[in-house]
Amino acid sequence: MRLLPLLTLFLLVLFFTTNAQEAPSDTLRPIKADTVMPTDSTAEEEGDEESEEEEEEEEEKDDTPAKFRYRIATDGTYTSGNVNRALIQFSSALDFNNSKIIKFSSSPSYIYGQQNKVLAEKELFVDFRTSILHERKFYYLAFTSFEKSNLRKINDRFIGAAGVGLKLVQKSHAYLSVTNVLLYEKTDFVINEKFPDRNLWRNSTRLFGEYTFHNSKLNLLYTLFLQPSITEKNFRWNGNLTLKYQLSKRISFRTLIDNSYESIVVPGRQNNDFRWTFGIAYEGKK
Repeated sequence: MRLLPLLTLFLLVLFFTTNAQEAPSDTLRPIKADTVMPTDSTAEEEGDEESEEEEEEEEEKDDTPAKFRYRIATDGTYTSGNVNRALIQFSSALDFNNSKIIKFSSSPSYIYGQQNKVLAEKELFVDFRTSILHERKFYYLAFTSFEKSNLRKINDRFIGAAGVGLKLVQKSHAYLSVTNVLLYEKTDFVINEKFPDRNLWRNSTRLFGEYTFHNSKLNLLYTLFLQPSITEKNFRWNGNLTLKYQLSKRISFRTLIDNSYESIVVPGRQNNDFRWTFGIAYEGKK
């Protein structure tokens, strides 16, 4: 199956659609209004026209809290020749701010990849998170997730967790938070008779940061998870780094570096997986 025509069609549809008009719960921050360019310093004229322009600018600066925010992104790579490689990745971030007390979030994703016309990746991840007292510096969170992975030969993996979070930095250009939860994990591997399933408890620490370069359209996001088991010898960590360049109010170009490590994997599989992709993201709020 060649994914280049499908990927090209998807990107074109997304491009023309948006011109006719991307986590953990705190990874989807309020969408900033477009920067308003200052008026010419040599201009001295005042009047009704200038007042109307100021009113329009004030309308563009609508910073009222949104109850619903979303980010949809797609990345991919394609090579042909001696090595035929196709990869497409869809990810999203949804944030429903129900009240000042509780907030719901989700970040489902899907990855499909082929290597020389043989299925390599078919990764599905779905989660649901709840943050309590989310507007405070110190807050509480609970989440559950489900995933399937052809890459690591996992039929299904269920996770349930609860813990606390702390916002270390909260500025207009920088954000940093850390969370720590007690996590239960149940994994059903494809090779059950030779490789037993895992039921264990972990302590999970997550560090999330976001930085916007001064007077720039560049935005940097990074996430790091450290997840040692507390019931057996089993360690997992993963991290990602995203660099975004804002093309318009809602569309941005991005490049994503993602790395994951598991100390216990199915025989014949590598412990570490690294992925570097390029794509676009569409985001907004209601």
